[in-house]
Amino acid sequence: MTQPSRDEQPAAEMVRWRTVDALRGLVDHYDGYAFADSPPGTHRGLSSRYLTVVLTLDGPLTMTALPDPLQAPGSYDALVGGLHSRPAGIAMGGRSAGIQLALIPAGARALLGRPAAELGGFVLPLSDVLGADAERLLDRLREASGWAARFRLLDQELASRIVDRPAAVRPEVAWAWDCLLIRRGSTPVAALAAEVGWSRRHLTARFEREFGLTPKVTARVLRFESSVGRLRSSPHQRLADVAADCGYADQAHMTREWRGLAGCPPSTWLAEEFAYVLVGHTAEKS
Repeated sequence: MTQPSRDEQPAAEMVRWRTVDALRGLVDHYDGYAFADSPPGTHRGLSSRYLTVVLTLDGPLTMTALPDPLQAPGSYDALVGGLHSRPAGIAMGGRSAGIQLALIPAGARALLGRPAAELGGFVLPLSDVLGADAERLLDRLREASGWAARFRLLDQELASRIVDRPAAVRPEVAWAWDCLLIRRGSTPVAALAAEVGWSRRHLTARFEREFGLTPKVTARVLRFESSVGRLRSSPHQRLADVAADCGYADQAHMTREWRGLAGCPPSTWLAEEFAYVLVGHTAEKS
């Protein structure tokens, strides 16, 4: 992706919105984005702790590559993607606007009616999961005026879906997920299994059946996500310091993990994403 100079950074608006109390534990936040004239290229969609839902406001989102190698590229007006350990490719260029939801995996049952694992690493049209409700929601969002109105509409629509919550995630599996999250993937799987009184094999199977990733891969994703956050907040810091703070053995270890999870080393990602990293979020509301 061609890196724009500091004087050529894309005109952009990015707004983060924290969800209402009724959605806490299901959706972490929404990110509204609007690029007036982004340079042509490919943006990397990186692995994280969240399932992704994108609702476009200005034309479809074109995926040039998808995390699951068995899935062909495509364009989507609204999409949902499961947890993944490979990058996605998103076409950039010209005008684009939309809202991205950070869906907590345990919230998939309540909002999508299925465990996160049923999505696997695939990206699907949101209508495949929500039916006609997806198109109706997209139309209402496009008619709304301003970010606050769109976010409040999302709050109302999503909260209205939680009438009878489906069966909750098994407590031992939920605890293992939370433990990995809190400890940023630093706890060995055998130790997690011992703490819940299961064998490592049984915990791994139940965990993957719920979330679509094994505990070991989830730990890798969480360490990686932590390093991405550090580099977003301070792009010019030493990579060796980031590696040490995010639980990697050394910088070389972090670079190997980045090649596997992002398809490139951190230095390449920073060069590609420089303008977008600097844009950040113009506001945060709740």
